[in-house]
Amino acid sequence: MGLTNNDIFKKLRVAHKLRDEDIVNILALVDFRVSKSEINSFFRNEKHPKYVELGDQILRNFLNGLIIHMRGPMPKKETKK
Repeated sequence: MGLTNNDIFKKLRVAHKLRDEDIVNILALVDFRVSKSEINSFFRNEKHPKYVELGDQILRNFLNGLIIHMRGPMPKKETKK
C-alpha cells in the first residue's frame, strides 16, 4: 500500500516543523481558506470517527502555498514596449 495524501501532508508538516497556524497561513497565501479544526481532522488516526481523507485539491494548494512560503512570490515579468 502506498502513501496517502494524509501521509504526505503529515511528513511535510514534520519535515518543515509547521504548526496548525502555519498551515492555515500557507494555505491563505494561495487564497484557500481552511480552519484549524479541519486541519486537525487530516492528522487523526484513520480509525478515529472524525478522520477526514485529504483531497488532492487541498494537498495541491498546500504545496503551491509552501513554495510561496519558502521562496517568496514569483517576480512579475516585465513586458516589452
